[in-house]
Amino acid sequence: MTRGLFYFLLVVFPCWAPLSARGQEETAVPPDIVIVLADDQTWSDSGCYGNKQVKTPNIDRLAAEGMRFTRAFTATAMCAPTRQQLYTGLFPVRNGAYPNHSKVKAGTRSIVHFLRERGYRVGLSGKKHFGPPASFPFEKVSRGKMGEFIGRKKGQPYCLVVTSHSPHLPWSEGDPSAYDPGKVKLPARFVDTPQTRQAMVKYYAEITDFDRELGECMAAVKEGGREENTIFIYTSEQGAQFPGGKWTCYDMGLHVALVVRWPRKVRPGSVADAMVQYVDVVPTLLAAAGAAEVKGLDGKSFLGVLRGTTDEHHDAVFGVHTTRGIINGSPCYPVRSVRTATHKYIWNPKYTEPFRNILIGGRDKGGYWNSWVELAKTDDKARKIVEGYQRRPEVELYDLRTDPFEQKNLAGDPLLEDLERSLRGRLDAWMLQQGDKGIETELRVKAHKSVSGQEQKPEKERKKKAGGRKKASSTVLKAS
Repeated sequence: MTRGLFYFLLVVFPCWAPLSARGQEETAVPPDIVIVLADDQTWSDSGCYGNKQVKTPNIDRLAAEGMRFTRAFTATAMCAPTRQQLYTGLFPVRNGAYPNHSKVKAGTRSIVHFLRERGYRVGLSGKKHFGPPASFPFEKVSRGKMGEFIGRKKGQPYCLVVTSHSPHLPWSEGDPSAYDPGKVKLPARFVDTPQTRQAMVKYYAEITDFDRELGECMAAVKEGGREENTIFIYTSEQGAQFPGGKWTCYDMGLHVALVVRWPRKVRPGSVADAMVQYVDVVPTLLAAAGAAEVKGLDGKSFLGVLRGTTDEHHDAVFGVHTTRGIINGSPCYPVRSVRTATHKYIWNPKYTEPFRNILIGGRDKGGYWNSWVELAKTDDKARKIVEGYQRRPEVELYDLRTDPFEQKNLAGDPLLEDLERSLRGRLDAWMLQQGDKGIETELRVKAHKSVSGQEQKPEKERKKKAGGRKKASSTVLKAS
């Protein structure tokens, strides 16, 4: 390339020129950072991710202005473990917060410490669901004070994490009348009943209400006058509270939406197929801020993906789940998984026992499960879905290229024996690195007090429910 052509391209395409052409520009003025986190939103449930049924104009606009990741993942489809791996850069077993309603090991440091050392003020507005406080010393920012926080100390960079309570159950926000239950398309894992369709429109209404919150955050950043040097991230947290989503290691649970906007650094409307996990977010933001690498983290920076200098990151991502700590969960039902770009391997060590959680543990929190059970008495498809969710084989193997909804288990296929062995070896190596001994690790922590037949005495009820109320005006607490 001639020098003249090179500079011509920089002039024509200034907003996404690669890092090599810009030197260390981003470290000269550290970027502000805003992370907006949904609460139990299935990764595909927005317009820009392919679900044209649900109205998400602000998520879609952000994707048009930034980079949309198609293969981003959490390692655990539960609130507390997901948030604490996102904030620490450490996988759940290693940081200690692998059951739900849990906290990291004492002395664990988080994004708050790392960015403060770089001169940032770091605030959080919304749901917490982490602990102990010393590991997450966020400045508390009320929703009405976000603009004040953003505009304070013009010369100092900030990081603001905004955590919504939507679309977590109960689905009580938004306008369900904006959606027609008779016209919604249901995922392959769902049983089609009137109750399911009513649940879906309530869930979609909450997503649209969350989208409103996201839009308000985008407006607050713009009004603050520093939008051009702000990394703005939206992500969906984990799958919704439907069978096959939250509380599982299926893609509907672990796969997450992730959109990153960074004017003049990230190409608008770009799409990244690189595989990334939540533990990668902290190293990425530290690199963008020009901070020194933090040794010992599980994640690694994908700044190169954002800058367009590479389209690859991990060649595999991992999953870990336990029913220890969840309400009305099975006494002990561990799940571990490894996923490549083409295949998913899931190991269920306690496969001889039934899986149970708050949705199906007699409380039917979503308002539809009992209708599935009733239809399963006479409908073979419904019976297979209901039984398949509660009773699973020891090993599951899926070809995601032809079976993205993980419906056809290929485990035991002689033609895939080498692949199955290879994936199991990778999972075993990761568990060893994490100090994860499977069932033994599970039983180190106590089951939730609601669990009958638990091996240990239940933990004392926390004085305050993690996450608090959905909104200040709400009278209903959301159970995770």
